[in-house]
Amino acid sequence: MARLTRPRRALSTNPLKSSAPLGAAMAYLGIEGAVPLFHGAQGCTAFAMVHMVRHFREAIPLQTTAMNEVSTILGGAEQIEEAIANLKKRADPRFIGIASTALTETRGEDVAGEVAGIMARRPDFADLKVVYASTPDFDGALEDGWAKAVTAIIDALVPDIDPMWRDADLRQVNVLPSANLTPADIEEITRLIRSFGLKPIVLPDLSGSLDGHLAEDWSGKSLGGTPLDALPAMAQSAVTFAIGESMRGAAELLGRRGHMPVQVFPALTGLTAVDGFVSALMNVAGTADAPPAIKRDRARLQDAMLDAHFQTGGLKYAIAADPDLAYALSSALAGMGARAVSCVTTSPANPIVAQIPCQTAILGDLGDLEEGARIGGATLLISHAHGRHAAAALQLPLIRAGFPINDRLGAQDICRVGYRGTRAYLFEVANAVLAHPHHAQPQDFGAAPIEQEFEHDRPQTAPH
Repeated sequence: MARLTRPRRALSTNPLKSSAPLGAAMAYLGIEGAVPLFHGAQGCTAFAMVHMVRHFREAIPLQTTAMNEVSTILGGAEQIEEAIANLKKRADPRFIGIASTALTETRGEDVAGEVAGIMARRPDFADLKVVYASTPDFDGALEDGWAKAVTAIIDALVPDIDPMWRDADLRQVNVLPSANLTPADIEEITRLIRSFGLKPIVLPDLSGSLDGHLAEDWSGKSLGGTPLDALPAMAQSAVTFAIGESMRGAAELLGRRGHMPVQVFPALTGLTAVDGFVSALMNVAGTADAPPAIKRDRARLQDAMLDAHFQTGGLKYAIAADPDLAYALSSALAGMGARAVSCVTTSPANPIVAQIPCQTAILGDLGDLEEGARIGGATLLISHAHGRHAAAALQLPLIRAGFPINDRLGAQDICRVGYRGTRAYLFEVANAVLAHPHHAQPQDFGAAPIEQEFEHDRPQTAPH
């Protein structure tokens, strides 16, 4: 269990966290035909767009209200209205998601009231859904902004159903993924759900919009995601699954709107975590057994655990990530005998921080990761691409996880959830250790170390 601490210093070296508005923009991009709109200065939007373009390697339709000195002082309602009108004319989106920035939040502007007034006096906006989420840069990190945006979407577009007239679809399930899940992760989760004959509605669904596919043309809006028409139907689902503790608030709101049960899964990485999710799917589907393909995936994961435990047992590593991701990856490694000697995270609001299997979680930056890894004797680092500077300084391998990953291709295709994704993750960690054999630690199993056999690729019998 981790105890959250805050370093006493006045500066940040090699920052770890991404801002809440950026997280909200990513969530909005998971809606079909959407355009995220930053209510702030042009520089706020440009910086976030650069990060997303370099991570996803896609054109990102992120727009701004372009606040200037006068509008910042007097209020930006006119900028919001003008931006919506321009976007409707140029891109014809069905959905515009507005995220505030520190510039407008510091002034205390009533953006929600301004948006409501604009929509009431502009009948030409009647066919357009506009949602606003308060996401100041100075409050929270990427996963917080994502969660606030999803909550705002549910609050605005999912109706409150009268339980007397509720006509639930017992084969339909809602899935609210947290910000740390990649398009490939979401695709694997929906595959699991469909294998039980269930129909998932994912909000937001990056697997359809930022999965990296060529479209027939560039439309200036998201090229896939959760259909707007599916949002009201979420109130008629049999159950709501939240993947990640940061999504609990959004899931509970959706559960109240549809008078349905809610289940929160802190992670779907690791054998025990996936078993719990599969059991939940079996309960919803009304079956006592999992499909053969799922059982085979589980058996393959068990075999991978046997193969990889020679490298993960006794492994010391350091991790820096948003709370949900840090918990998911570290809890899976804890089950394989690895030990986190340092954990750095971004948001104090997520209670899952206390459950991270590390003695202390630091609310800090990648400088803290480097220092903690050095003091703790880590032989592996886990962080996003900016962790490469610490890895180079310590001469350690780096597992890239989180946002941004801007120095490698295929970030959208990384999958570390489910039986398949966990198997890939364990092999990824084991191979990183094997690639740096001079950093390997002896295994603490009461037997002679066997890494040397792997290091020199000598013929051997299977360890199991």
